[in-house]
Amino acid sequence: MTAGRHPYRRTARPAVPPSRDGRPTPEVDHISTRPLTFVVGTGRSGSTALSHVLNLHPGILSVNELFTSLGAEPHRHPLPGRVLTGADFWQLVTRPNEEFDRMIRSGIPAPELLYHRRPGRFSAETTGIPALCTMVLPHLTDDPDALFDELAPRVSAWPGRPVARHYEALFGLLADRFGGGVVVERSGGSLSWVPWIREAFPEARFVHMFRDGPDCALSMSRHPGFRMILRTMDARSASGAGPLVPRLTDQHLKTLPPDLAGLFAERFDPALLMAAPVPVARFGEMWSRLISRGLTALSRVPEGSRTALSYEGLLDAPRSELTRLAEFVGVEATEEWLTAAEATLDHSRRGSALRLPPDELSALRKSCAPGTEALRAALAGA
Repeated sequence: MTAGRHPYRRTARPAVPPSRDGRPTPEVDHISTRPLTFVVGTGRSGSTALSHVLNLHPGILSVNELFTSLGAEPHRHPLPGRVLTGADFWQLVTRPNEEFDRMIRSGIPAPELLYHRRPGRFSAETTGIPALCTMVLPHLTDDPDALFDELAPRVSAWPGRPVARHYEALFGLLADRFGGGVVVERSGGSLSWVPWIREAFPEARFVHMFRDGPDCALSMSRHPGFRMILRTMDARSASGAGPLVPRLTDQHLKTLPPDLAGLFAERFDPALLMAAPVPVARFGEMWSRLISRGLTALSRVPEGSRTALSYEGLLDAPRSELTRLAEFVGVEATEEWLTAAEATLDHSRRGSALRLPPDELSALRKSCAPGTEALRAALAGA
């Protein structure tokens, strides 16, 4: 392996040159007809590892965390039927994610963020990191800046069309560039977005990846992004801001205690987030809510267009589960891919909740019980 090279990236195909007048050629400006699958889950369910596994398959374009990159609630972005120009769509997918940039500046980036690890010309300190560069492009190439520059004029020149068609065209452009007869997008925490995704992509398939509830909730409790979600909920409650308020104003922040108000500074003390005393059972409650609501949405997806994959099942029987997954998304599970995929799986985090003190484990299991039961019922009815 070349020094510093990400083990899951593969070499891009040569770029298709623009036409003489500078506009994109028909080969790159088209709506993708490739089969499209979304891997959805609560987050902290092993799906990041799955993205790496998918990226090893030459027949799959693995789109990593596209919708997470756009912000915590991408369904609040333009609705699927709204018409955008190519320039407006490019602005949508490249506008820096302010929360990610603040966490990078504060020294506690989420582990899924990739660009800042090998920084290019964009910086959370100065320019802001374009959303598409945070996790999507570095997952595909060692030179996300060059790929960004290649995409910018082509996407910006696209004609006006519904935003969902722009996404499909972007998938097609990346698949042409990196290979892949099928497209699989995976965003952590996307289970709650299933209705929005279905509206935008009615022919898409869904893979629900899940993990043991207590283990998943414990992982959430140690993750800066999920801790920020809960602390932001606490701040909203303490300030009296309703759920429809897009962001807390300076007036809201003035009403908060310092340990909450400080989290909204351009740069904050990491201890305000990571050392705050948040009971792990609260993350169990979050997991249960996400699972219960998400399963309700998934139940409305036709049976042939959805499947489930457990993290524990993947660890127990990687070859059979990955073969099943490959068939579902529309590729062959080759021996080479299965061998490479097995080598990437990490068994060390399984059963982590069992190491909690008995009283914490008991409270965590109780908070996860509604989600666990909803999941059991859904799997029994599958």
